[in-house]
Amino acid sequence: MWYFKALPRGKIIEFFIVAVFCLFFFGPLLNLVLLAFSGEWRYPSKLPSSWSLDWWKYVFGNDQIVHSILLSFSIATIVTIVSIIICIPAAYAFARLQFPLRRVFLFSFLLTNAFPKMGLYVAVGVMFYKFGLMNTFVGVVLIHVINTLMYMTWIPSAAFKNVQKSQEEAARDSGASPLRVFWHITLPIAAPGIIVASIFTFLSSLDEAQGTLLVGIPDFQTMPVIMYSIIADYPANAGAVFSIILTLPTIVLLLAARKFLGSDAIAGGFQMK
Repeated sequence: MWYFKALPRGKIIEFFIVAVFCLFFFGPLLNLVLLAFSGEWRYPSKLPSSWSLDWWKYVFGNDQIVHSILLSFSIATIVTIVSIIICIPAAYAFARLQFPLRRVFLFSFLLTNAFPKMGLYVAVGVMFYKFGLMNTFVGVVLIHVINTLMYMTWIPSAAFKNVQKSQEEAARDSGASPLRVFWHITLPIAAPGIIVASIFTFLSSLDEAQGTLLVGIPDFQTMPVIMYSIIADYPANAGAVFSIILTLPTIVLLLAARKFLGSDAIAGGFQMK
């Protein structure tokens, strides 16, 4: 208690706020880890009475579950690549070109996240049915791309907007072609924002369940889709293992982005003027 008495009242309040936040944020993750490695854990015990890897063996020993994990990472990778190919030129155009209804088109990319997703997916599913895209790999990829358009347009647009035109003009004055200026000047400077957008796109695709459930069932069942059945039909231990598998890439990629790119690239990604 002597430590708290030596601190100013403002610091004590700040300490308790941080402590409550850490408990709120890390508490569920800690509970998942304990549950995933527990052999027996009965209420009201605060810790498991025994430890086991049986549910990890079950998850990785089930061919259907392993296939869903590989499928999820494959789809997320393809969705990220397709989104980059489609959205980066659009992001550059929004950042550098002035054309009628520019802001309207830019804000239209928010519509996929402005309404309940299931309603949007049902409307898209009707179109997919007419074009024969239901229960196809292409259909699943497209429904994921629709869900990630905002990330791959807004964040790179802000990144391109932050590139100083004077740097590009200096390269042009030195005789560089427009393509070379873009490849050697514009793109490297905007790369942190594009990488952040790619990370968010990959994680969003990895976590997508509703669109996959509507378009991909029964042949394409990703991790989140399989997780629903595991939570419903098996003990919480199996669900905890699957939750860790889904959560771990998020933590690793976001920590990597924070370490190698810095907070400015992440926080400034949505600052579009």
